[in-house]
Amino acid sequence: MINCTYQLVYPRTFSVKYSEIDIEKNVIVRPRYMSICHADQRYYLGKRNVSILKKKLPMALIHESCGEVVYDKSGKFKVGQNVVMIPNFPKKVRPGEYENYSLGAKFLSSGYDGFMREFVELPYDRLVPFKDIPLQIATVCEFISVGVHAINRFNLCAHRYRDVIAVWGDGSLSYVIACLLKILFKNAKIIVVGKNKTKLSYFSFVDETYLTDELPSDLKFDHAFECVGAHGSFYAIDDIIRCIRPQGTAMLLGVSEDKVAINTRDILEKGLTLIGCSRSGKVEFESAVNFLKNSVFQRRLMAIIDEAKPVKNISDIHEVFAYDAKNMFKTVFEWNI
Repeated sequence: MINCTYQLVYPRTFSVKYSEIDIEKNVIVRPRYMSICHADQRYYLGKRNVSILKKKLPMALIHESCGEVVYDKSGKFKVGQNVVMIPNFPKKVRPGEYENYSLGAKFLSSGYDGFMREFVELPYDRLVPFKDIPLQIATVCEFISVGVHAINRFNLCAHRYRDVIAVWGDGSLSYVIACLLKILFKNAKIIVVGKNKTKLSYFSFVDETYLTDELPSDLKFDHAFECVGAHGSFYAIDDIIRCIRPQGTAMLLGVSEDKVAINTRDILEKGLTLIGCSRSGKVEFESAVNFLKNSVFQRRLMAIIDEAKPVKNISDIHEVFAYDAKNMFKTVFEWNI
């Protein structure tokens, strides 16, 4: 069976790779919808270090996608069944460890071909079935699972005083984290801190929102989730350390290409815990699918999901990346190649 893979060979340049699929070993899935991540945009625009681009490319982009089963010799999935695809391929995971941190793990669209293919072949344990969830929403399941993973780790590590929880950032990840926190911690006050007043207006479901340059002098909270990343990481982490109560936990999710200076004196004096979180595993994908069945959660997600035109050829791929570059939150699109 011949397959077409749409690889980024240089920034803004795609090429089609033809290869054969072995239908006997894996489940064959046809992607239906995809979503663009900031990491995809950085590769597409060439905003990674030149040495990294040389190492990673050529490579098919996209690690957020849902599709339908075309063939499964094992019989575990039915033809036409809707599934979310898991991009993380762990190596050996020791008891008590998370699969997304296993040494030598493969992550699709990060050095390995992502889901921009005509067909995707995956082991059955890298698929999570779903039904009664719109495809536009199901395609961001990977993104939701990252938030689920961070909150699961927070639950295990943070102390029991959770009266006020702060979320730093006003982007898509901050929005998802805030949505999940409102569902899981009904008695806690959830506050969101960001730089963009328009984007903060989308967070109407939380208890309080603040602009970073208008923080109250007496602002205090028990724990925090940092979802800023890039050049803003330093300022976000610094504000969190300054305002968090003693022995609080700060979950760090923002990705920065540069090293970030951290105020260790106050971390030590306050006895703070900083936890880095990245990606997710199958358990979190399954939890994310369950959250996506929640009608309130679905409605809130739809507020930040913007559907671009369907992709039918390489020219359309360029158009959706240009569309996403101007979008405040999440861009999804139908994959019709």
